[in-house]
Amino acid sequence: MPQIALHTVLKAGREGEYDAVHEVIPQDVATALRAHGVHDWRIWRSGRDVFHLVDVDDYARMREGLRGLPANLAWQETVAPFFERADDYSGDDAGLPFLWSLVGQLDSKQSETGK
Repeated sequence: MPQIALHTVLKAGREGEYDAVHEVIPQDVATALRAHGVHDWRIWRSGRDVFHLVDVDDYARMREGLRGLPANLAWQETVAPFFERADDYSGDDAGLPFLWSLVGQLDSKQSETGK
């Protein structure tokens, strides 16, 4: 399953509020994410840096489907004030570029040696 990694940056002093709104996100948002192919969305935060790992069937299609959805629009209004740069869903965001995987390297070595 495709995974997309994302990085966002919070405004200074908004870390606690951001954590609080993610204790439980609105059910209509969770349902919409699942309906648009998201199998899981995990978030880690280090200071103001927020890292997301999204397991999704098709990231571009998910974003297109959520772009004008009322539940997502309301959620974006909730979280946008926390970010240095809010996501307006207007771009062709493809997430962070993938660089390396231990499993990929080991599988490649095994294929080369036939083991």
